[in-house]
Amino acid sequence: MNRFTSVWAKLFALAAIGIALMLATRAANAAEIVEVKTESGITAWLKQEPSIPIIALDALWTGAGGASEPVDKAGLTNLLAAMLDEGAGDLDSQAFQRTLEDQAVRLSFEATRDSFSMSLQTLSDKSEEGFRLAGLALSSPRFDAEPLERMRAGILNGISRDSRNPNSIAGREFTAMIFPGDRYGVPQDGTQESVTALTADDLRAHKDRLIARDNLIIGVVGDISPEALKPLLEAAFGGLPAKAEVGPVDDIEPVMNGQLRIIEHDSPQTVYVFGLPGLKRDDPDFDIARVMNHMLGGGGFSSLLTEEIREKRGLTYGVYSYLRPMDRTGLWLGGLATSNEKAAEALTVLKQTIADYRDNGPSEEDLEKAKANINGAFPLRFTSNSRLAQLLTAIQRYDLGSDYMQTRPEAISAVTVDDIRRVAQRLLDLEKLTVMAVGRPTGLDATSTQ
Repeated sequence: MNRFTSVWAKLFALAAIGIALMLATRAANAAEIVEVKTESGITAWLKQEPSIPIIALDALWTGAGGASEPVDKAGLTNLLAAMLDEGAGDLDSQAFQRTLEDQAVRLSFEATRDSFSMSLQTLSDKSEEGFRLAGLALSSPRFDAEPLERMRAGILNGISRDSRNPNSIAGREFTAMIFPGDRYGVPQDGTQESVTALTADDLRAHKDRLIARDNLIIGVVGDISPEALKPLLEAAFGGLPAKAEVGPVDDIEPVMNGQLRIIEHDSPQTVYVFGLPGLKRDDPDFDIARVMNHMLGGGGFSSLLTEEIREKRGLTYGVYSYLRPMDRTGLWLGGLATSNEKAAEALTVLKQTIADYRDNGPSEEDLEKAKANINGAFPLRFTSNSRLAQLLTAIQRYDLGSDYMQTRPEAISAVTVDDIRRVAQRLLDLEKLTVMAVGRPTGLDATSTQ
C-alpha cells in the first residue's frame, strides 16, 4: 500500500464512521443543506461536515449520456469519460496522474445512458489544487494519441469479453430488443466498429457540445464553508460553455409485448433477463413500486422470487429484480440463471410467482417487514462524503426536495397493502413480460438465433 492509498484508506474509514453516525442521528436535515451560488451562476448544494478533513464533490450533466451520441458514434461518451483524466493543459497523461497522486486527489468520470458525471475527492488543505485539476480536465483535456489508443484498446477488449459472456449477451440483446432503432438500444460501450473509428476531434466536439454550465448539477459534502467553496466552483466549472446543445427528446415506450427470444450459447446454464414497463422517477407511484419490488425480487434472500425459485425448488443460485427509471421511460427488470434442463420450469415458476403476487398482494406482516428493512438500510448507503454528495445531486436532479432525507422514510412508511395491490396490478402485466434467454434451454418455445 503506497502513501497515497494509505492516507485515503485511513481518512475514508474515519469518514465512514462519522457519516454513519451523522445519518443515524438524523443530523442531515434540510436546514444543513446550503445552496451556494457563484457570481457566474454556478450553483451547488453543500452539506458541511467539518469533523473529517475531506471534501467530496459530485457533478452531473443532464442529457449528456450515451443516448446523446450520434448513432454511428456509439461509445463516444464512454470513451470521453475514460479520457478526461488522461492529460490536460500542459500536463500529459503521466504528469497529470502523478500530480493527482502527489496531491492526494481522486478524480474520475462516468457515463450512463442519460447523464455524464464527475467525482472529486480531495483533502481540505489540498482543495484549491484539487478543484484546479478538475477544472483543467474539464476545460483543457489533451486527448493525446498514446492514452487515447490505450483507453480505446481497453474498451475494445471489454467489448470482446462481453461478446462471449452470457450475462452480457443477455443484457445487451434484451436492451436492443425492447428499444429497436433507438439510442437506448445501442450498447453504451459501443461496438468494435464504432469505437475503432472514434477520433480525438470527436471527443472534443462531443465534450464542448454537452458539458456546459446550464445542464450542471453539483453536490458537495465536507470540511468547507459556503464562501470558501465559491472560488473553488469557479476554478472547476467556470471555464465551461454557458449552454449545452442538448435538445428536447420525447419519451419512448419500450417494446414489451410478451416476447421470448432465445440466443443459443454453448453453456451448461441458461441466463434469463426479463422485464416489464416500469416508472419514471417522478411518477407518484414510484415509492410504492419501490416497496413492491423489494418484496417481490429486490430484497435479496427475503424476496418472494428467491423463496419460490431458489429456496423451495433449488432452480437457481440467485434471482433479482429492480426498478430502472430513465429520462425517457421506466423499466422493471430482473434476471436469473438456471441449468438448461430446468430452464422451462424456472420460467414457469417465475411467471406464476409474479402472477400470484399481483393477484393477491402481500400480507400486512410482510409489508411492515419490508418497509422496516428499506428504511433501516437507507442511511447505511451513505457512509462516506462522496456517497452523500451523490445523493445531493440525485435530489436536485429529480426535484425531490432538500428535506428528502426525512420525507423518503415517511413516504415508505405510508405505503399500504392496498397501495401495493394497486401498483402491482398497474405494472405486473404478464402479457407484456419480455424475456431474453441465453444458453441451450430445453422445453422452451421461441424464436432461436445463433
